[in-house]
Amino acid sequence: MELLSWFLRLAKGFVIGTGFIIPGVSGGVFAAIFGIYEPMIRFFGNITKDFWKNARFFLPVGMGGLISIIFVSRVLGDFFMVAQVPLVWFFIGCVLGTLPLLYKKAGEKGRKKRHFIVLAVSCLMMLAFLLFMQDIFAAVQLSADRYMVWLLAGVLMALGAIVPGLSPSNFLLYMGIYGVMMERVGRVDFGVLVPLLGGAVACVLLLSKLFDQLFSRAYAGMYHFMLGIIAASTMMIIPWAGKALENGGVVRYDSGLKGICLAACFLGVLLGYGMGVLEKRYKPEKIKSINPKK
Repeated sequence: MELLSWFLRLAKGFVIGTGFIIPGVSGGVFAAIFGIYEPMIRFFGNITKDFWKNARFFLPVGMGGLISIIFVSRVLGDFFMVAQVPLVWFFIGCVLGTLPLLYKKAGEKGRKKRHFIVLAVSCLMMLAFLLFMQDIFAAVQLSADRYMVWLLAGVLMALGAIVPGLSPSNFLLYMGIYGVMMERVGRVDFGVLVPLLGGAVACVLLLSKLFDQLFSRAYAGMYHFMLGIIAASTMMIIPWAGKALENGGVVRYDSGLKGICLAACFLGVLLGYGMGVLEKRYKPEKIKSINPKK
């Protein structure tokens, strides 16, 4: 039974790992579905408590996640370079599919007028920030070999584990380093993997407890804040006609490509919405042995 449980956690980690790679799909949502999210946040928020017991429990989860990230990156990296526009529309569809359920989740503990103001302000501020940072992100594309770029990418990806529903890969798309990251992680480039994992681990260790407390004390405000950020980052990655692509081309739509992009977006909506429904319906098994709250 112990061996079966180990492989089950490995499989769960593999699925969770896909959420860190696919924009519009959140690794935190998968972790919540499988009943791993709360124990994970408690573990990283109080790392010294029952460290070895918790580390043994999460080892196969981490291994599965790493295997998934490398495997999915290899597939997406190759596909991204030849079909970037339809793939981005698929990612946008994933976000659109999750938004209705995220909005509902944001209001589970009550919603007031000020929360709509928080949503609007966070969206406008993020739009302004991303527009202001355009030139800097363009420079980041030219320095994609630098250690700090991949460290930042790891931090952004880890936010998707800490905040269920958030997909920071949208920012990697906007920064123009998503395709390069997929290609290099897929061929196990340690020059990318090491800082990527380092940034992710540092982010989870430093921010898990903070975000757990923020969501406990200001649940609706935090979720409406995140909704604004998600909306803004998604708007900024829309591949308008004439937009420069990460693979060096420019977006040009013909009737065939329009149909493909529409279908890709629709499939993304179905996937995103289906994941949200699954999260709502799935009743995760409580893990009593991992730092239960008293």
